[in-house]
Amino acid sequence: MCVCHVLLSKIQELLPRNILILAMTASSFRTSVAVFALIALHVSALDTFIAAVYEHAVILPNKTEMPVSQDDALLLMNKNLDILERVIKQAAEQGAQIIVTPEDALYGWKFTRETIFPYLEDIPDPQVTWIPCEDPHRFGHTPIQARLSCLAKNNSIYVLANIGDKKPCNSRDPTCPANGYYQYNTNVVYNKEGKLVARYHKYHLYSEPQFDVPEKPELVTFNTPFGRFGMFTCFDILFHDPAVTLVKDFHVDTILFPTAWMNVLPLLTAIEFHSAWAMGMGVNLLAANIHHVHLNMTGSGIYAPHAPKVYHYDMETGLGKLLLSEVDSHPRSSPAYPEAVNWRAYATTNKPFPAQRNTFGGLISRDMFNFTELSEKSGNLTVCQEDLCCHLSYRMLRKEDAEVYVLGAFTGLHGRRRSEYWQVCTMLKCKTTNLTTCGQPVETAMTRFDIVSLSGTFGTEYVFPEVLLTKIQLSPGKFEVLKDGRLVNKNGLSEPILTMSLFGRWYTKDSHSISGRTSNMSTTYLQISTLLMLIALQNVVMV
Repeated sequence: MCVCHVLLSKIQELLPRNILILAMTASSFRTSVAVFALIALHVSALDTFIAAVYEHAVILPNKTEMPVSQDDALLLMNKNLDILERVIKQAAEQGAQIIVTPEDALYGWKFTRETIFPYLEDIPDPQVTWIPCEDPHRFGHTPIQARLSCLAKNNSIYVLANIGDKKPCNSRDPTCPANGYYQYNTNVVYNKEGKLVARYHKYHLYSEPQFDVPEKPELVTFNTPFGRFGMFTCFDILFHDPAVTLVKDFHVDTILFPTAWMNVLPLLTAIEFHSAWAMGMGVNLLAANIHHVHLNMTGSGIYAPHAPKVYHYDMETGLGKLLLSEVDSHPRSSPAYPEAVNWRAYATTNKPFPAQRNTFGGLISRDMFNFTELSEKSGNLTVCQEDLCCHLSYRMLRKEDAEVYVLGAFTGLHGRRRSEYWQVCTMLKCKTTNLTTCGQPVETAMTRFDIVSLSGTFGTEYVFPEVLLTKIQLSPGKFEVLKDGRLVNKNGLSEPILTMSLFGRWYTKDSHSISGRTSNMSTTYLQISTLLMLIALQNVVMV
């Protein structure tokens, strides 16, 4: 392949399709110059970049039951921004080219629609080409956007922040909220010149009555000299849109992920699931979490497709933490990029181990798993639930009398919401030697394995490999996924294992209600449906 074809294929990764068509079909000299300038830009693009994430111990408002003045709201946000300003400057001085700060980092999370309103600003579409630092009053009262823009510009660094957006609506529109505004949980990104380059409204809300759900999931990307980026927020990561679509259809290299994540053992601690998602999807994930120990909020990291680069988990102190790491700009081109995985290949093509007779049920996060005990020092076990069978080969260094491990399988709609369809194979330590405690949170272990291999007959291609060690630690470089779908340990003896899981999401089997949706549109449709039913019943009675 000639150099020009290679360059053209690369530039296609950087540019929207409509711009490429324009450039390739137009014959003017000016257009040709522009195309070659863009090609030259990509040739000089960086192979790696320094990423930063900050786990922030947010300064919370004293009370959120009653509205405060706009000045008081601004005062609180600036207190948090004072901390972020020092961190952003520190990250830039250490060479970071982009930094992610957490969801809710400027004001916290416990609000009503009325009490959040003084904290909101009108955030325009990035297509307006705006540098708030240079023109702070162009879109009304926007002091927070102006300060964020200046932080990016003055430190020559891309900055992602999570703030609240308000959008006026027509009161005659039945979907328009009573206060005349839609209110959105929003991510903004400013480039090194302080220009607003991306805006994203969170779609999958989680107990956030102060915010509205956008009409549809937004697929937001932006290009840099060090790769193509996408972003979404917290609970979004558990759903197909926008998370999977950004990776599969928009071919982003790196996901920016602000979150206010409450850790839930054994399967959904932040560092555990976020690192697994990066590996399962084959992209970089820059995850910045809130730090609030009393709400089990901690766990931030910079995760590459092959292994975590750096992570932080701290339930001992109330301090924030800045993380930095060098990351591949285009991980798919990296020699370390993992091979494609067929998640059911091994489990379906090899003779299954004998199914265990002594299976029993146990709950993990309201989901009824089928479990079987690892009763011997070594063995080959299978446990099934409906059409999912999980296979485990293992050998312990020593079987600890005070510890019990089980192999578990679950397939079905998850939890009280019953909206996400999970398929999970997991080996985990029980809380005590009493089998009724299997699936309950546990943070320490002593049992080491020198052989462990987990696989399953998954019906989905979206499987996220999790390994969590004693004291809530990850295991970079100690485990790998083989292309036939087995999660195995590398280089012999492991550190004591809390959980080892293959966490599958079968998106096409999800129930299609929007999780956490409290929008006025839903309420209006319900009211209309109820009214129509009453009219119909009245007509029946009259007849």
